[in-house]
Amino acid sequence: MKERIRLFFILSLTFFLASISAEANQPRSKKPTKAELARISAADNKTNKDGLLRVASSNALIVNQNTGEVLYAKDTDAQTSIASVTKLMTAMVTLDAKLPMDEEIAITEEDVDTLKNSSSKLPVGTVLPRSELLKIALIASDNRAASALGRNYPTGKTGFINAMNIKALQLDMTRSEFADPTGLNNHNMSTAEDLVKMVKAAYQYPEIREITTTASYEAYVKGHRAPVNFNNTNGLVRKSDWVIGLSKTGFIQEAGKCLVMQAMISGQPMIIVLLKSYGSATRIADANRIRKWIEKTSSISFSDQSKRNS
Repeated sequence: MKERIRLFFILSLTFFLASISAEANQPRSKKPTKAELARISAADNKTNKDGLLRVASSNALIVNQNTGEVLYAKDTDAQTSIASVTKLMTAMVTLDAKLPMDEEIAITEEDVDTLKNSSSKLPVGTVLPRSELLKIALIASDNRAASALGRNYPTGKTGFINAMNIKALQLDMTRSEFADPTGLNNHNMSTAEDLVKMVKAAYQYPEIREITTTASYEAYVKGHRAPVNFNNTNGLVRKSDWVIGLSKTGFIQEAGKCLVMQAMISGQPMIIVLLKSYGSATRIADANRIRKWIEKTSSISFSDQSKRNS
């Protein structure tokens, strides 16, 4: 009898610990901390008080896409990890190769992230056309999708990474380097200035514009009878009155939260680059503050503002 009780206790404890572990691995929606809200509020108050824009992101650059005028600059030449913003380059290299977009590609163990152990809605064994993997990589920033795109390049993943770096040189992104197609590797490096160049280039691809501004996408994956939903990682695309022409987010610890966008503000196409934002709401708060500031000051020259923030 004692042996049965002991066995029951062990099984119960094992189940309890497994439940805790499973819960810990689930993605959670983090609310902004008090400290983060205080930083955001301080930036808002200072901007409202004297009319000079403040952003909480460590690196930021705002450029008029048509004129090239710099509206705001903050540590724009500092090289930093860019996380999944990398996937814009992944998309351009994929499309440049002019590979058949209806070719079916399988997700394999090679695509599983063992570096950061990030999750994915694409189980190993899922088979999808290249076109759908591109959508899932850009909309949901799925790392397995991006990895599979690179792995199925004519010269393999190594050749794909080489092509990424060649493309960067062609775009005069002299302070950038790419180490993988997902952005998980912290050696995917760039600057705010180089990323403006990358956003301008990516904007020339209609497929990238359409995909990155899609709020959500559904696909059939292995193990699911119903289609699985993939939401856009940029909440401004999903729920806002922004007019966004291109968007990509990114996050790893080394890069912080990143956001690059092309958006129409006050009738002008603006490219916004925000890097190394910390906290769950900082980059979105920065973007909204930037928009309000541009709308409020669109009738004046931005040159003095840019110089004072350089």
